[in-house]
Amino acid sequence: MTSATDPLSTLEPEIVDHYFELRCTTAAALGRHEYDGRLPDLSTAATRRWSLVARELLGRVESVPTARLDRSRQLDRELLRLLLEGTLFELEETRDLDRNPMNFLGQAELTTYIARDYAPVEDRTRAIVRILAGVPDLLRTAEARLEARLPRPFVTLSLQIAEGLPSHFEEGEAFAAKGSPALAREVRKARDVATEAVRSFAQWLTSHRLPTATDDFALGPEKFQRLLWVREGLKTPVQEVMARGRDDLERNQQRLQEVARQQRSTPGELIARLSDEHPAPDQLVATARRMAEETREFVRANDLVTIPEPEICHVRETPPWARGLWTAAMNGPGPFEKPVDGIYWVTPVDPAWDPGRAEGWLRTLNHAMLKNTTIHEVWPGHYLQALHFRRPRQSLARQVWMSYSFMEGWAHYCEQLAVEAGLDGRSTAAEVIQIHDALLRDCRLIASIGMHTQGMSVAQATELLRTQAHLELVNAEREAIRGTYNPEYFCYTLGKLAILDARSKYLESSYRGSRRAFHDALLSYGSPPIGFLDGLLAGR
Repeated sequence: MTSATDPLSTLEPEIVDHYFELRCTTAAALGRHEYDGRLPDLSTAATRRWSLVARELLGRVESVPTARLDRSRQLDRELLRLLLEGTLFELEETRDLDRNPMNFLGQAELTTYIARDYAPVEDRTRAIVRILAGVPDLLRTAEARLEARLPRPFVTLSLQIAEGLPSHFEEGEAFAAKGSPALAREVRKARDVATEAVRSFAQWLTSHRLPTATDDFALGPEKFQRLLWVREGLKTPVQEVMARGRDDLERNQQRLQEVARQQRSTPGELIARLSDEHPAPDQLVATARRMAEETREFVRANDLVTIPEPEICHVRETPPWARGLWTAAMNGPGPFEKPVDGIYWVTPVDPAWDPGRAEGWLRTLNHAMLKNTTIHEVWPGHYLQALHFRRPRQSLARQVWMSYSFMEGWAHYCEQLAVEAGLDGRSTAAEVIQIHDALLRDCRLIASIGMHTQGMSVAQATELLRTQAHLELVNAEREAIRGTYNPEYFCYTLGKLAILDARSKYLESSYRGSRRAFHDALLSYGSPPIGFLDGLLAGR
């Protein structure tokens, strides 16, 4: 809470509003619906103007003396700094808008308006029409801004997204039809224009950017080190982060070997047997829905963490436009949102796949893996985290700040927590798959740092993920490519290790061994940079 004498009381909303000027889609998804239907101006001239104001705001927040702030507001001051620093880093150092078409195509998604019942259909349809009507200008801006030589993975993934967007726009029309035929006609007219713009942009990428695409996607050591600070408040040298990832990989491999010996098997054979036990293609969503109910009751029965009420989680197929990006994902209610609904997306088999590729996908989403994924995405992972995040005591800065390492670290930690608490009667399958997922996250960290700072190729990263994380080739390739445009997928392991460090340090001394009390305290901070976590728990 703030007061009239709080030095940040005026500056805080001013910074957040400025931050949202470039992140209208994020603002709407968080529940700030005054941003509904808005697309940002991502032209070079507009972002230069944004940067000038951001630097002025940065100077003002840095001039606020910490002595005038209580401990809670000192954290908020740092979060406001990082909001501005992080966006300036993207605009001026990594130059994301100049190098990655996905940053433009991603603005056109309509899920916020379709998935959650926060306003009348008519109001949400108007937002959809505004988004669709703005797509042509958005993509013309992209063509004017994107460099002549783009990283190849960025172009190929952008083409996949572009291919899926027209059917996503059709979902907008189907949603509008729930209101009236007239609303559906409005969306139809706008989506025809948007679809033509997306197809034209895809053709432009194919003819003007794909032929000149390069393998030069790496950030380099200096920018990667800077990334650790602006995203996670960490000054730990990159080499130390890599060493921790390798140590965790070795620890998980040793434990998997131990379990395999107990089963008179090998790790590969254990994982292969579990992979054989998968749902039928038409049962993926139904199976995930049942598992969401089971894991919620498991959390309650074992008193692992408070489940805020009310809670509603839907399980649905991943929207077509995102199926090349996600295996499964959580669309949680934002901190400013009224409905509490979460949507757990599960990616189905693509009907266009040949039988071998389809079987490989189902083996990836075998029963044990799907349950571990449900723990990560729903209970007690991301959905429960979102419910805590919505609690009204959070400041504006903490409602907006999202630490990837804290959020993904918490969900990844929950996988291990569930096994420790006796998931499925401490079954071998539960532990093997939990370790399997931990190996994947360890390899993500190693691949991210390797590809962006040590010259590792996508092919080498694929081989690392295939051999060390025991992934099917189709999934290993997807994971390696993801690391090119999302270097922050190191955050799963980084965040989990930070939470485990904090647990070993504070669980007994500060929370008398109560897992629920420790976890509730952890989630009470919102989603702070993982580098600040120890200081918060220590009361600094």
